[in-house]
Amino acid sequence: MTRKHAWLDQVKFNADGLVATIAQDHASGKVLMLAWMNAQALEETLRSSQAVYWSRSRQQLWRKGEQSGHGQHVHDIRLDCDGDAILLSVTQKGGIACHTGRESCFYRRLQTDPSPTHWAAVEPVIKDPSEIYP
Repeated sequence: MTRKHAWLDQVKFNADGLVATIAQDHASGKVLMLAWMNAQALEETLRSSQAVYWSRSRQQLWRKGEQSGHGQHVHDIRLDCDGDAILLSVTQKGGIACHTGRESCFYRRLQTDPSPTHWAAVEPVIKDPSEIYP
């Protein structure tokens, strides 16, 4: 007899019960963010087709966009070869995935010139975060 959630047994959650999850734009392929999921978040994401993550700072489920309105509709869920990372193909509502008001959380690039080596913001703020999170 097959268990109801046997597919979850394929996921290698870490010692905290979490798995790293990357959200990638469905249309462009651009990596938008990295977050964490526990089993409940992964199940709810599958059920609702809306991205649900685990907030490590608040220790609770985090429904992407519940405060900002910038939710993620999930088209596809993939598991990597080692079973320890999830890839979500998403449509990002409002075009903003980052709490800084940018499209992607990966907006800083390591620059070596001019010296010294530093992280430089290379993507624009689309919307002021104070307007997103009053």
